[in-house]
Amino acid sequence: MGYAPQAVIDHAALRHNLQQVRRSASASRIWSVIKANAYGHGIERVARALLNTDGFAVARIDEALNLRQGGFDHPIMIMGGCYTQEALMLAARNGFEVTVHDNQQLSLFDALSLGTHTLTVWLKVDTGMHRLGFPLDHIDQIINRLRALSCVKQLNLMTHLANADDRGDSATQTQLAHFDSLPLHAFSQCSIANSAGVLGFRESHRDWVRPGIMLYGVSPFVGSSADDEGLQPVMTLRSRVIAVRQCQQGDRVGYGGAYECPEAMPVVVVAAGYGDGYPRHAVEGTPVLVEGRRLPLIGRVSMDMITLDARNYPSVKVGDEVVLWGRGLPVEEVAQKAGTIGYELLCGVTSRVNFIDQNVDEDKEV
Repeated sequence: MGYAPQAVIDHAALRHNLQQVRRSASASRIWSVIKANAYGHGIERVARALLNTDGFAVARIDEALNLRQGGFDHPIMIMGGCYTQEALMLAARNGFEVTVHDNQQLSLFDALSLGTHTLTVWLKVDTGMHRLGFPLDHIDQIINRLRALSCVKQLNLMTHLANADDRGDSATQTQLAHFDSLPLHAFSQCSIANSAGVLGFRESHRDWVRPGIMLYGVSPFVGSSADDEGLQPVMTLRSRVIAVRQCQQGDRVGYGGAYECPEAMPVVVVAAGYGDGYPRHAVEGTPVLVEGRRLPLIGRVSMDMITLDARNYPSVKVGDEVVLWGRGLPVEEVAQKAGTIGYELLCGVTSRVNFIDQNVDEDKEV
């Protein structure tokens, strides 16, 4: 391991978390959500670790095309849908399933000529998130319009849960009631549950579930950890100590002198910063693991470095391993200290970080 950040991706943890989805939603098929470069973990490496999934879900057609070109022949759903007829034709030729959530997308089908190709369409309904999806009272006419098209092979129904990360919020039950008020018999298959729905709302398990963040070993719930949900962290962002400074009382550390040493103390410098994806706004006291010991962040996060209070580990030395998040230090905890969510930290790891694959032996060949 070099003296620069590495993101270790544990394939065994990915497989474990997928199995947790199967245990929780045993009667449903699984769309494994690997959009946004698999939440920053690398879309192809994650797809290879999750070959036992029933299908992959992405946000955009470019992500879907990359998977096909990589040799993955699974069903692939484009959750954002297509915005041109050319994109719809590409989707049909590659066997992608597409979401339709507004009238602009719907109008693309009117003059669409796919030859011998057809499309499976997921009609998205707005049951309460008010982001994407058709209003509830428009669904009957849209069903009729799509069923009249020869290019539509299968018509399915989906929605997205807005507040499922809070098990006590009644909004999820309201959304489920809205969904169930629709003519479900008109659709071949249905999908509601995201990660929070998979783990917290059994009644949201329909033909397909769509787990995302739980696959990467992060709890989807407020006030809950991955351990609480039986999940294993997939990414461990690690680095090393590159300097140990013996500072004196009153010494100010880092840009702006934001931290003043209250006494003579060792200060550790770690090779990691916002240039690697560590959150710039992480506050003083954010925990960092150094050889398994929790040391608090002090001073401002720099582009390439952070500084730690090492009074509780006076024998710290250059070269000691540092875990910024992952095994032993949940990314949820670091995110909370930075005023954000684990999703953002995982997606924000930058291209200069070296990715290391771990426990790949049981991955199957494409």
